[in-house]
Amino acid sequence: MSIYLDHIAATPLSERARTAMLPYLTDFYGNPQSRHAFGEAPRKALETARAQIAQMVSCEPREVIFTASGSESNNLAIQGLLSAYPKKGRHIITTTIEHYSVAHPIKILEQQGYKVTWLPIDSFGRVAPKQVADAIRGDTVLVSILHANNEIGTIQALEEIGKMTEAAEVFFHTDAVATVGVIPFDCNRLNIDLAAFSAQQFYGPKGVGALYLRRGTRTRALIAGGIQEEGRRAGTENVAGIVGMGIAAEETMMRISEEVPRLTLLRDRLINGLLEKVPFIHLTGDPQNRLPQVASFAVEYLDGEALIKSLEQRGIIAASGSSCSTDALKISPVLTAMGLPGNIAQGAIVFSLGLGTTQADIDTLLTVFPECVEGMRQVSPLYAERLDLPKKVIK
Repeated sequence: MSIYLDHIAATPLSERARTAMLPYLTDFYGNPQSRHAFGEAPRKALETARAQIAQMVSCEPREVIFTASGSESNNLAIQGLLSAYPKKGRHIITTTIEHYSVAHPIKILEQQGYKVTWLPIDSFGRVAPKQVADAIRGDTVLVSILHANNEIGTIQALEEIGKMTEAAEVFFHTDAVATVGVIPFDCNRLNIDLAAFSAQQFYGPKGVGALYLRRGTRTRALIAGGIQEEGRRAGTENVAGIVGMGIAAEETMMRISEEVPRLTLLRDRLINGLLEKVPFIHLTGDPQNRLPQVASFAVEYLDGEALIKSLEQRGIIAASGSSCSTDALKISPVLTAMGLPGNIAQGAIVFSLGLGTTQADIDTLLTVFPECVEGMRQVSPLYAERLDLPKKVIK
């Protein structure tokens, strides 16, 4: 049986969510927009789920817009907001480590004439709130800062940044896909106007996301042609998926106070164990202020993708970076932005824990991982030179 340690990419669907979804794939198949009896149950189910999700992120139900993914939510937040406020300003502030669903829309806007300030990060992947404050100017319309990076786990100081954007009357958006359902999330406390999140991060189904849109904030629909979501996102709703997302949100609220400290202990056991057992390994991200379930490293003298395959052969599933970028780029731009040299960054590996992760799983990894690393390094000429070892010849 495999030890699954890639929960940041996708979590297994919870049994309660699956059971709740089934009737809306069979018996309650009506369209929620239909004003007859067959539309009533799906319509009520949508609003129940909307209330469950609103409670999870501490907002009003009417401030939740359903989408098909976290990426769609980010696009709706950024492009939809700026389309709705064409005269408010032409300047955007963001970071160099945003997810592609944030960075790419902003680059498109940049090509259309918007001015963009791309804030750098420090060696731990942090953006200083003062950097944001210094970058705000008279024509700034939007600040978009991710809540936590899914490759290194570093959590940004959103609450402090949010106070600055609120004082400057600038819209504040965050990509919260990596955090909502993982750690407590309060839209009002963080002073944000828009937040994107996804069901698959907290044991809901894939293909369902949501956007928190603060009451009074406008967006222009990216998908036009229907009255769904109060005209903000056309298209027949994925009722079964949304029901599953609502149940997953409800379950998250019930367990999060106990799960966060449990995952934190396992994460620290993993981090401390690998740093002790494996030479020439670097923890990436903030050592303290990081997601409770993410342990990320850069291992010298090997390739991260090859290490992933070696671990998989031993029954351990991990990742070498973001699931949205690993096929496109060899070296993570996040690690490059942190100043990590390319020859070290290419050995990136990310472990993300979940509900099913046990101490026994971590202890197994602490045994298997050093063996895999050592086996790969034995055929590395660079490693041999570093230790002045005789080079092995591969026949």
